[in-house]
Amino acid sequence: MTDTRIPPPLTGDERTVLGNWLEWHRATLAVKCDGLSDDQLRLRSAPPSTMSLLGLVRHMANVERAWFRRVLNGEDVPKLWDKERDNDADFKEVDTASVAEAFATWREEIDLARAVSAAKPLDAVGDHRGRACTHRWILVHMIEEYARHNGHADLLRERIDGVTGE
Repeated sequence: MTDTRIPPPLTGDERTVLGNWLEWHRATLAVKCDGLSDDQLRLRSAPPSTMSLLGLVRHMANVERAWFRRVLNGEDVPKLWDKERDNDADFKEVDTASVAEAFATWREEIDLARAVSAAKPLDAVGDHRGRACTHRWILVHMIEEYARHNGHADLLRERIDGVTGE
């Protein structure tokens, strides 16, 4: 695996620390997927779970879109991967999904999220289902979301080829 992650700094202001931890976790998911074939990325964890590394990438693309573009920036963009029809489509429908498209979409949503985040103060407020939600809360939530799913990714990767690590 190629690991080009930069560890988050031990000191810094709030925006720097939160941003760097989010970047660390984004890069961690990429590391967990690095060097695997399309079939390996589609491999499910264990029945009845539909979780796979490809499913996680698709899920996180939608999560990036939802929190930064929809909630924080107020954009009226649709959910990805036909999630309007089936909320678990990002996980369930990976057997024929394009791996290249999933990774390109995830990277694009990360770039768009970075742009939204850079333009907003930490106290900026978005609307989450009719409730106020700060940019700061979104950053912390995204770190939590990636951290939880990176734990899943670690187990999936170990199952696929025995590779473990941070």
